[in-house]
Amino acid sequence: MDPLAAYLDHLQQGRPFEAHEVLEEAWREAQGEERRFLQGLILLAAALHQKALGREGLRNLRKAEAKLQGFPSPYLGLDWEPLLAEARRRLGG
Repeated sequence: MDPLAAYLDHLQQGRPFEAHEVLEEAWREAQGEERRFLQGLILLAAALHQKALGREGLRNLRKAEAKLQGFPSPYLGLDWEPLLAEARRRLGG
């Protein structure tokens, strides 16, 4: 399965840690704007994972927003803006 499709599936199934992990290798291999985009998605999943653990998660949410800023949605086939909006709702940010 494509890493972005697997990421989305994990998030939709309430598994943010797994979503984070599935993008790690792709992020390491990526360069330039793609690398920044993937890092934003990883930070978004990390924020949701922290929330699931009972932590705030807002610091990683802010970092994710900064990394994703300026990218169109969808980007690389992933409509990421609804994911960010849902994370903001969940984290109160």
